[in-house]
Amino acid sequence: MSDLFSKSKATQVDASPAQAASAPAAEPSALAAAQAQANEYLQGWQRARADYANLKRESEARQAELTRYAQAELLRDLLPLVDYFQHALHAVPQDKAGEPWVEGIRHIQTKLLEVLAYHGVKELETVGEKFDPSLHEAVAEVEGSGQPVGVIVEEVRGGFMLHDKLLQPARVKVAK
Repeated sequence: MSDLFSKSKATQVDASPAQAASAPAAEPSALAAAQAQANEYLQGWQRARADYANLKRESEARQAELTRYAQAELLRDLLPLVDYFQHALHAVPQDKAGEPWVEGIRHIQTKLLEVLAYHGVKELETVGEKFDPSLHEAVAEVEGSGQPVGVIVEEVRGGFMLHDKLLQPARVKVAK
């Protein structure tokens, strides 16, 4: 066994000068390759981290928008009530305008408008404004109104926005 051990040492000693000459040349290329691979892994990790941050930011923005407009369908369903109250109050005879039941209807209408406003619903201003097809729906053209062409002269049904999105376009009559 000691013979085997000594032979191994001798082989190592004999091979040592040859390895010594090739080892320094091999080490820098192996080191450079390892550094290049580590740099590649680092860049991949940084890209993955940036992609994750972007995905997280986009998901949060989508969730915030979904939350902001989640009640849009319910609010849209309530908008005809605003019109019904307006029609009901316009139909009240002048001699009954001060009666308690008419005031009750006005209070209910006011409360409905307050609730809608609390949830971000705003009524569009229409009469006297320039007709905008993205906000208004023209139902008639009126001649001889004294207004310039394209100006809204009468509102048939109110229009509403939820934050910055159109919930219901206003139906209007436009000067011809």
